[in-house]
Formats: sequence, structure tokens, C-alpha cells
Amino acid sequence: MNIFADFTVRIIEAVKALDLKDKDGAPLDLSRVAVEPPRDASHGDLATNAAMVLAKPAGQNPRALAERLVATLKEDADIASAEVAGPGFVNLRLTDAFWHRHLTGIIGQGTGYGRSKAGGGRKVNVEYVSANPTGPMHVGHCRGAVVGDALANIMDFAGYDVTKEYVINDAGAQIDVLGRSVMIRYREALGEEVGDIPPGLYPGDYLVPVGQALAAEFGRKLLEMPEKEALAIVKDRTIDAMMAMIKEDLALLNVHHDVFFSERTLHADNASAIRSAINDLTLKGHIYKGKLPPPKGEKPEDWEDREQTLFRSTAVGDDLDRPLVKSDGSYTYFAADVAYLKDKVDRGFVDLIYVLGADHGGYVKRLEALARAVGGDAIKLTVLLCNLVKLFRDGEPVRMSKRSGDFITLREVVEEVGRDPIRFMMLYRKNSEPLDFDFAKVTEQSKDNPVFYVQYASARCHSVFRQAREQMGIDRPERATLAAAVAGLRDEGEIGLVRKLAEYPRLIEQAASSQEPHRLAFYLYDLASTFHTHWNRGTDNPDLRFVKVNDPQLTLARLGLVQAVADVLQSGLTLVGADAPKEMR
Repeated sequence: MNIFADFTVRIIEAVKALDLKDKDGAPLDLSRVAVEPPRDASHGDLATNAAMVLAKPAGQNPRALAERLVATLKEDADIASAEVAGPGFVNLRLTDAFWHRHLTGIIGQGTGYGRSKAGGGRKVNVEYVSANPTGPMHVGHCRGAVVGDALANIMDFAGYDVTKEYVINDAGAQIDVLGRSVMIRYREALGEEVGDIPPGLYPGDYLVPVGQALAAEFGRKLLEMPEKEALAIVKDRTIDAMMAMIKEDLALLNVHHDVFFSERTLHADNASAIRSAINDLTLKGHIYKGKLPPPKGEKPEDWEDREQTLFRSTAVGDDLDRPLVKSDGSYTYFAADVAYLKDKVDRGFVDLIYVLGADHGGYVKRLEALARAVGGDAIKLTVLLCNLVKLFRDGEPVRMSKRSGDFITLREVVEEVGRDPIRFMMLYRKNSEPLDFDFAKVTEQSKDNPVFYVQYASARCHSVFRQAREQMGIDRPERATLAAAVAGLRDEGEIGLVRKLAEYPRLIEQAASSQEPHRLAFYLYDLASTFHTHWNRGTDNPDLRFVKVNDPQLTLARLGLVQAVADVLQSGLTLVGADAPKEMR
């Protein structure tokens, strides 16, 4: 029920009826013909660029071609008027009867309205959060969690086959540091006086229960084992405990992953997965032995002045070639990235989306180059960088440091302001833009608080049905009854609400294809604003109120409109990951 796609087809058919040819006599390329909402709603319901993009190849004047197109389009029974604007744009107004039919369809589909097959079942892997399992989630992880989760929801709704994935970084130096940190807490739990946590280790109190659990399970046995053996046990138990904590924190935010991928599996069996991935790139001609030139400025951690095994990433778009094997024979961190990306491709994913913090900007080109090398043109890789979130309380910035243990946890923020304000506000800016999160503003009940404004619209919709029951005895009519009555809608404000609802399927497809979930939050606010504006008109003019006591049939028509608004608000808020309340308290 994407009316923009529908009318694109109609306009293309109208163009074909004009029998236009390009200057060489070949059929015109119609792929650039677009239909969209006009920038100014007063200009009409739809606007098309058809004459503008076809005039030059057809050797015609754009405005003259637009006039011919208008004459053809006026024959469409759903088009009330067609007018040429500016140098050759065409603005269309649709009949009330068309909007009534469209509203009938919305009511019939309910919260399924807007669901699309545009994704064609393409297998998409959205990897997001993937915080190191070294402590509880803090608010810095929050934005990526919400952006990734909402995007996955939207893409699923748009017809993609989506998997939500979290990679557990359970290999590497930070896990050794974590294990040693917990060993101190274990000794503390056994009654030793450990003093201050040494610099470089994790000092957070969240590790105290892990040490206590180890003491309860093993007593002093771990101290009697060889250090390497004991540390292996401690690391396993600690990773399990940290991931349980992380999953609980994410659940508070209504974030649930389908797959938790362990980085350790890439290093298992003598790193067979990494070796296999490198061998695959070798066969494709992307691996060579050589020396990297000294980098300008600060040297990266993986640079060594020696001949080594290198990924020829500059041949596929990167700034420099990447080392894969360290001087001690172990694999670099990037080598694990190679194996992990190949694993995703081997699982059948063709769209790979990474949601990362802004501090990972340096990884973008190398990941894009790796995707080209592993999958060629068949694989589309996108990296979404989430800019910083600045947290404020009482006008003062809140600072956090994971290593010092002095940080604001995600759990604390959710418990203070609630899940829904966090989910919505993290989407109320494009992910690449900085975001200020103010505790006071996200909980105030005003138009200036977007999440309240949208949820209040949902609550108002349900209040209309309560009014209809209390004032007229109309108790939640069947959808078919509501749909049958909508032809009674005539007011411009009512038709304007249907127009806004009609934008939803296109919005879903665009947000999915452009991978911009913030578009949905903006749309929901606009829809709420349109609804509240019409509600306020009814406050001034009783004839425009949704419940009209002396006209049951018109009331049913308006209840149908309200039902459609409620459905779209619920659908959109569900994709955002928030609730659509039936009342506000």
C-alpha cells in the first residue's frame, strides 16, 4: 500500500502513452522517474519529476512535456487535479474517494500496515553493541544498542531476513587483564587483605560478586593450581558472569540479539578459522609477503619493521595494506576480523551492517576493503558510526570511565528515566551527530519532549474510544464497521491525517534501504503533531470532535481514522522498541 510506488507505476504508464523516444530513437530510461510528497503540502498530495528528467533525453522542453503529461494524468479517476509547477514539476491532488479507500486498507491491515516485501528476503546481519565483556553496560553503549536494534526491526518489517548479532570479544589482552582483576577479588573473598587494585586492572566493585562466586565454588583450590590453569578457569567463569550481566542490562533496554558469536571460536583448533580465511584470500591474490613503509605520524600498534604476511587491502579501497601475522607468529586482531567476516559470508549474509562507536572511524575503510576482497560485488558492507552521547544531570555533565569504575551504568539510566525515553531519544538524532541526553528534558510532559508527545498521541487515540463508549454507548466497533463508515470523512484536517498515514510505508522502505532508523522517530513525531493539531481544532470547534454525539455514522467514520492513527503509532513505536500506551499517568 505504498501510494508513492503505486503512482510511480501510473505515471510511467502515462509517459509510455506519450510514445516518447530518446534522441537516438531508443526507449527512454524511466528509472529516474520519482514520486514523492511535495515540499509544500499546499501544492498537492504528490509531486513527480518525470518531465524534468525525461525532457532532455527526449529533446523536449520540460514544461511543455509536463503539460502533455498532465493532460494524460487527468484521465486517472483517482486524480482530482494535475498542475505544472515551476520549470516542469507536476503536482497531483487525489480525490477524497481515493483517500477513503486507502484509509479502509489501513484499518484492515492494522499494525501490519507498512509491512513491505521491498527487502526481497535478502539476508542481513546487523552487528551492534559487541562491548567487551569486562563489566556492565554503561550509557556510552546505549546509542549503538538502540540504533542497531531499531534498524534491525525496521529492516525486518521491510522484508529483509535479519539476524541481530553480538560478537563477544572474549580473546585478547583485555581478557587476561579481566582474569587477573578477578583473581584479586577471589583472594579478597577468601579473606585476604588485597589493598588498592593495581593500576591497569579493572577496579570496579561489579567484580566483587564474581570473586565471591569463585570462592564459594572452589574454596582455595585455584590458589593451589598452576597460574595458567587457574587463570583459564577464572576467565571462563568471569566471561560467563559478565555476559549474563550484559544481557540483563540489554534486556532492560528491550534489546535482544539472535546470535552471540564468540571470538574465541576463531582461535580454536590452532586458529583454523583464521588460517582458512587467510588461505581463501591467498587464493584470490590478496595476500603477499612484504614490508610496510614507516607510517607518518603516530605508529599503529600492528606496524613492525620487517617482512611479514600482508593483506593487499590498498587494491580494494583501503589506505594501506594490513599485517596479519605478528613477529611472534600469533595473528593480529585484523586477522580475526578477516575470519569473522568470512564466517558471516559463509553463513549466507549478503548485507553486513556494523554499528560502531565514532572512535572506530579508522576501521571503516579496512572493513569495506575486506568485504570486497572476500565477497566481491555480491556483498554490501555498511558501517554506521554512532557519535558521542553527552549525559547531563542538573545542567552538569556526567563523566564516566570504565577502567576507574567511576561510570554511569545503563541500568542506572533506565531505572531513572525509563526505557522508552532512552530508546526514542537515541533515535531522535542521526547516528552520526552528537547527542545531548538531559534527564530532565526526557521526562518532562510537554511538546518539547518528543517521546512524551508521541506516546500522548497514542493515549489520546484510546481516550477517544473511551469517550465514544461513555457518551454514545459505542464500544470498540469491529474494524469492518469502521472501514465501512470512512466515506463520511470530508474535513481537510481529517484527509490530512490520512495523507500523513499514507507516508508510512514509503518511510519504512526508505529508512531500511538508507539504513537510517532516525527517520522513523521523526515521522512518528510529525504524525503525532498532525493528530494533536486536529484534536485542538476540535477543542475550538465541537463539530470537528472525533465523538459527535448527534451523528453516530460520522462518529464511526472518525473512529476509523483514530484507529488507523493508533495502529501506525503502535507499529512505529514497536519498531523503535517503545510502548504505545493506552493512557498516560
